[in-house]
Amino acid sequence: MFVSLLLIAFSCKRESNSNRSVIDFDQNWRFSLADSTLDASKPNFTDSTWRQLDLPHDWSIEGKFDKENPAGVGGGALPGGIGWYRKTFQLDKTDSAKLVFIDFDGIYSNGEVWINGEYLGKRPNGYISYRYELTPHLHYGDQENVVAVKVNNDQQPNSRWYSGSGIYRNVWLVKTNKTFVDQWGTQVTTPQVSSDSALVVLNISIQNRSASQKVTIANKVVSEDGQTIASGSLEKELKAGDNQLSTEISVKQPHLWSVDDPFMYKVVTTIEHEGKVIDEYSTPLGIRYFNFDAKKGFTLNGEPLKIRGVCNHHDLGALGAAVNVRAMERQLEIMKGMGVNGIRTAHNPPAPELLQLCDSMGFIVMDEAFDMWAKKKSEYDYASVWDEWHKQDLEDLIKRDRNHPSIFIWSIGNEILEQFDSTGTTIAKELADIVKSLDETRPITSALNDPQPKNNIYLSGALDLVGFNYHHQDYEPFPENFPGEKFIATETTSALATRGHYDMPSDSIRRWPIRWDLEFTEGNADNTVSAYDNVSAPWGSTHEETLKIIEKHDYLSGMYIWTGFDYIGEPTPYTWPSRSSYFGVVDLAGFPKDTYYLYKSEWTEDSVLHVFPHWNWEEGKTIDVWSYYNHADEAELFLNGESKGVRKKQGDDMHVMWRLNYEPGVVKVVTRKDGEVVMTKEVNTAGKPARVKLEVDRADIKADGKDLAFVTVSILDKEGNVVPDADNQVKFSLEGKGKIVGVDNGDPTSMESFKSEQRKAFHGLALAIIQSTSEAGSVNITASVEGLESASLNITTK
Repeated sequence: MFVSLLLIAFSCKRESNSNRSVIDFDQNWRFSLADSTLDASKPNFTDSTWRQLDLPHDWSIEGKFDKENPAGVGGGALPGGIGWYRKTFQLDKTDSAKLVFIDFDGIYSNGEVWINGEYLGKRPNGYISYRYELTPHLHYGDQENVVAVKVNNDQQPNSRWYSGSGIYRNVWLVKTNKTFVDQWGTQVTTPQVSSDSALVVLNISIQNRSASQKVTIANKVVSEDGQTIASGSLEKELKAGDNQLSTEISVKQPHLWSVDDPFMYKVVTTIEHEGKVIDEYSTPLGIRYFNFDAKKGFTLNGEPLKIRGVCNHHDLGALGAAVNVRAMERQLEIMKGMGVNGIRTAHNPPAPELLQLCDSMGFIVMDEAFDMWAKKKSEYDYASVWDEWHKQDLEDLIKRDRNHPSIFIWSIGNEILEQFDSTGTTIAKELADIVKSLDETRPITSALNDPQPKNNIYLSGALDLVGFNYHHQDYEPFPENFPGEKFIATETTSALATRGHYDMPSDSIRRWPIRWDLEFTEGNADNTVSAYDNVSAPWGSTHEETLKIIEKHDYLSGMYIWTGFDYIGEPTPYTWPSRSSYFGVVDLAGFPKDTYYLYKSEWTEDSVLHVFPHWNWEEGKTIDVWSYYNHADEAELFLNGESKGVRKKQGDDMHVMWRLNYEPGVVKVVTRKDGEVVMTKEVNTAGKPARVKLEVDRADIKADGKDLAFVTVSILDKEGNVVPDADNQVKFSLEGKGKIVGVDNGDPTSMESFKSEQRKAFHGLALAIIQSTSEAGSVNITASVEGLESASLNITTK
C-alpha cells in the first residue's frame, strides 16, 4: 500500500518575514533577440535600446507562423532563436549580512546565468527548476547589480510539441540568514493516517554557514483558518554545513484531503538561536492516504475512486508557454466542469504553480519527468545531454514536488524508445532507484506504448504501476497478461475533432472510422475533422470505446485522456497549414467540443442535455443528430413541432441518435424520467450575422499586472442564435487599466497572430484575453465587426 501525505517542498512564495524574504523578481527586465555572436554578460553592456518587459515571457508565441521555421509544424511552426535577458537591481547595505539566491522555475532552454559578469552556470533542461547563489558577487548600497541570462533555443527541432522560448516561468530573489532551511529542504510524509489521527513525519535539511551553534527548531501544523492544531520542537546542535534532522507531530482528527474536499494545512518551521528567530519556512500540507490494488483499483482515504484524468501539455493557447496562474486555473476549472479529477503533466516537469492549483482544487496528478532517455526522438532533444544531466534533473524534480498532496504517481518516461531493447531495463532500474531514494510514498510508472509482458522497461521490475498508452483492446485481459500487477491507463483515446465541424452520413469520414492512409495523407482541403466521436488515430480509439471499458472494471484504476485541451504543435495527422493539435476535448481557445458533454454526462452529477450539430444545412441533406444526456430514461426529438421518435440508451450506450432529413427551423430534444420532463434543449436555424455579443469569465480581476479576464465573442443573428458558419473579422479596442495579451478562436489552421488586436471568428466564436495593470480602475473592451452591431463590456480591476 502506498500511503502518504504530502505537499509543496519549497517555501511559500510571496511570503516574507524579517528572517527570510522571497521576492517576485519578474518585473523590469530588458530583452533582445540576438545572434550567436552577441555577448551581453558584462555588467557595463549597454541594453538601453532593448525592449523592456516583465516575466514570464515567451518570445516564440510573438513570432510568425511559417512552415520553414525549423521547429516544423510539430513545434507549432513558430520561431526559436537565441534571446538575452538583463535586469539591473540594487540591494540595501543591510543585505550584506544575508545570503542571496536567484531561483528560476524554468527557462526554455539551455539557460546560462551571469551576475555582475561572473558566470554561474548552465542548465540545458527547459522544464527544470534551479537555484544559483549570488552572495559572493553582489554589490550593496548605491552600486548596481546586473543579472544576465542567455537562452538558446536555436537548434530545432528539439521537441515533439510547442515548447516556447525564453524565461517563461517565474523568477524569485531569495534572502536568508546564514542559518536556513535549504531549498526544497523539507519532506513531509504521513505514514499513519485515520479519521482519528495522523502521524506527520518531517525531515528537514538545514544549512548552517556559521560556526557550530545550538538552536531550537519549532514546527507547527496550521489549518486553512490560521489555527495551530499541533506543534512540537527540539533542540539541535547544528554543525557548520549541511544538517539533517527528523521529527514527528501528531494531528488529532485530521481533515483529510480529497478530490472533492482538497483541504490544506501547512507546516511552519522556525529556527531560533539565543531566543531570536533566524529563519521561518512554510511547507503546505495535505493529509490523505491511498492505495492501488491489482483487483480493486484505486482507493483514496479508503474509498474506491476511478481516476478520470486528462493529459495536458504546458502551453496556454494564445499566451504560449509563458506561465500565468489565472490561465492555468481557468483550464483546471474547465476540466473540473466536465468531471475530470486527474492531470498528467505530459511529458515534463510542470510549473510549480500548476501543482499548487492541483493541490487546492483537488486533482490526482501524474508528475512526469522525461519524454526521452538516451535515445532521441527529435534531432536536438534532451537525449544529447542525458548522460550528464538526467540524474540531477530527476533528483531536483522529486525534491521540488514530493510534498504536493495532488501528486499520486511518478512517471519516469513517456513512450521511451529504450523499451524496445535491453537498455530499457538498466535505465528504468536506475531511475526508479533515484526516485525511491527521495520518495518512497508513491508508485512509479512509465507510459508504455508497447505494454506487453516482454517490454524491457516492464521487465526491469521498476514499475509499481503498469502504464498503458492506448491498446484499449488489451485492458480487459490485463489480469491474465500481467498477473498480480496494478494498472493505470497513462494515455488514451487520441480522438480527433475540429470544434463546430461536422461530416454527414454521405461522407466516409462520418460512417466508418476514417481511413488513415487515404484521408489524412492526401488531406482534407481545409484540414478539418468531424466533431462526431467516430474518428481516432490508428493507435487510439473513440472517446466512448475507451471510456466504456475503463468504467466497467474495478481493476482498471483509471485513465488520462489524450488530451484535455488542444495544444500548439503536433497537428498529427495533418501537416501545414495545421499548426496545433486536434486531440483536445476542449479547443485551444478554451471552447468545449461536443465530447466535453459526453464526459460531463457520465462523470458529473450535473444535469446534462447536449444536442448537436448546429441546424444550418442544405435543404434535404441527411443529418445525424446526437444527444448526450443523463438523469433521464429517454429522449424525444421534435423537428418543427413534429416528433421524430423517442430514443433510449441501451446497455452501455452513452449517446442517442436520430437520422433526419434537414429542413430549417427548430430541433427540440426533451429528456424524461418516469414520464416527467428533466431537461429541454433547442437548436435553431440561425439567420445572417447581425450583432456581436461579449461575455467575460470574471468581471472583477486583481490589479496586480498578472491577472486575466477571458472575453468570449459570439457572432449572433437577430434572434440571438450563434451563427455556426460565421467567420467575421473581429476588431478589439481597449481603454483603461489593462491590455490585450492574446486573441484566439480555436482554429488549428489559423495563421493569424496570437498577439494581435483582431481575430476572425471560427464557427461563430472568438476570444480576447485581457491582462490587468498594477493600477486599480476599470477596463472597457469593444468588439467591432464591419456591418454588425458592436458590443462592449467593462471589467473592474482592484
